[in-house]
Amino acid sequence: MNGARLLVTGASGFTGRHLVSAASERGIECIALSHSRQEVAQGATRQLVADLSNAEELAAAVRSAAPDFLIHLAAVSFVAHGDIGEIYRTNVEGTVNLLTAVASAKPDITRIIVASSANVYGNADKLPITEATPARPVNHYANSKLAMESACKFFIDLPLTITRPFNYTGLGQPEHFIVPKVVAAFRDKRESINLGNTSVERDFSDVRDVVQWYLKLLEADTGTYNLCSGQARSIDSIIAYLTEKSGHQLAIHVDSGLLRSAEIQKSYGSPAKLHQAIGPYDHLEFSRTLDWMLGV
Repeated sequence: MNGARLLVTGASGFTGRHLVSAASERGIECIALSHSRQEVAQGATRQLVADLSNAEELAAAVRSAAPDFLIHLAAVSFVAHGDIGEIYRTNVEGTVNLLTAVASAKPDITRIIVASSANVYGNADKLPITEATPARPVNHYANSKLAMESACKFFIDLPLTITRPFNYTGLGQPEHFIVPKVVAAFRDKRESINLGNTSVERDFSDVRDVVQWYLKLLEADTGTYNLCSGQARSIDSIIAYLTEKSGHQLAIHVDSGLLRSAEIQKSYGSPAKLHQAIGPYDHLEFSRTLDWMLGV
């Protein structure tokens, strides 16, 4: 892939910055596509501006980039995002607009990866969750991602791969996400923090692993892939690790406003299909992720 041209949407976001940086280290020419001229990760050779709601802007951007590969990360990615209409406009309509632009401007593209979410599975009856687990979304964010996946099926002539990332985190993730919020409280030696249900268990990965999986999947067969560690960790266990590592005692207050009515109590996935596609992979220990974020 050295010298290949990769177009990344959402390149100014948390995942996009890490992805562009990792891809450029591999000798891939990265073109960043963002909705405004924000700072993007080091390594991007060009930055293009286009709004996912504007089909003409998107088509012009794709023609200008003439990419060999596309990784579509741009989305409303926060489950508790307040504007339901924006969630569907961005995640469903925006993706359709982008793929329509690619189909018309660069139909011979080698591979397109569209980021969905493991939230589409909802409360699974059986763990670990595999790609064959029935989708049962329990919120609008998850439902928008499932609708997006369904819309992708109409682009049968495009080489599409769908990824379903489980939770992941790392340095630079916004603090309205749970792990960076907790890490920041310990790092800054705050007295207390308001949280929701800390007993929930999630499959957490390191963003540095996730972006490597994206890059490896560009050369794998098309399909739908879980991006996950295969292990469940509770928020309580993360708090316990950070307490020991930082030597700081943080008062945890349960905020009823942060409790979700349709909370998924435990969720973790199987990375077996991913590993079959990309080969053996040594996941970063999550303690290393937390140390990286804590700055120790």
